[in-house]
Amino acid sequence: MPYNVSWESAVIPAGDHEVPARVYRSGSGAAGPVGVAGSSAPGVLVWAHGGSWHSGSVAEWHPALAHLASLTGATVVGVDYRLAPEHPHPAPLADVLAAVAWAHERAGGAPVVVGGDSAGATLAASAALVRRDAGLPLAGQVLAYPPIDPARGAASYHRDPEAFPRRSDLAAAWRAYRGGRGTGGGPGREVAGYSTPAEATDVAGVAPAALVVGALDPVVDDVRAYAHALVAAGVSVTLHELPGVGHGAFLGSPEFRRQVGVAYEEIRNVRQFDGSAR
Repeated sequence: MPYNVSWESAVIPAGDHEVPARVYRSGSGAAGPVGVAGSSAPGVLVWAHGGSWHSGSVAEWHPALAHLASLTGATVVGVDYRLAPEHPHPAPLADVLAAVAWAHERAGGAPVVVGGDSAGATLAASAALVRRDAGLPLAGQVLAYPPIDPARGAASYHRDPEAFPRRSDLAAAWRAYRGGRGTGGGPGREVAGYSTPAEATDVAGVAPAALVVGALDPVVDDVRAYAHALVAAGVSVTLHELPGVGHGAFLGSPEFRRQVGVAYEEIRNVRQFDGSAR
């Protein structure tokens, strides 16, 4: 591994099943059950990988997650959540929530942040809303180019029909992930949890957010709109829009990951991670 990072496999209990995970610790990370000991430690970042909810794995994301741990000094917990279509919503969300709860139980008072890229970022944002609804602590959310609108109606989806991910491919991914519920957006949860933050009628009180997206990404208008909605609701938000960058950059671009690391540092600095942040 090219980074000063160690890692180990973990198994997270989640009701009637177990969720595989990998725990990454930087060389400067403190020791402990998930590599954290005490509230002065760099914190825990629970990360959900991308893959349109139907593909991807922690093993595929391994170099990127190791790099993220090296950049931030945080303990990074990569979650192998269940995938659609065999396991549609709310199964993937439930697995991410189980990982966040597991990290909180073992964090020794250090703050826990949820994050993800692409489909994983949608799950992370939804998990943050569920934690808010339940009155459970969460220090922040780091969201790399989450698709938000199942209807894919924004102008950025139509700018370049061949740009990845194509609008038609996202439609199929949304349908599989949402159990055939179609691609209608807007409020109204037919099943437990949120399949997308667009289903929330109110985002006030959710954990502070840092969003990162490329200016050429088809989902960029979704990300901008969600950032604006969070700001309007009084949530602490930073938005990083990178010129000349498309979708999927977290996996392939060290420079993009460095920007995600900056976003995590911004979340760390919200209320100085002093335990008062949700």
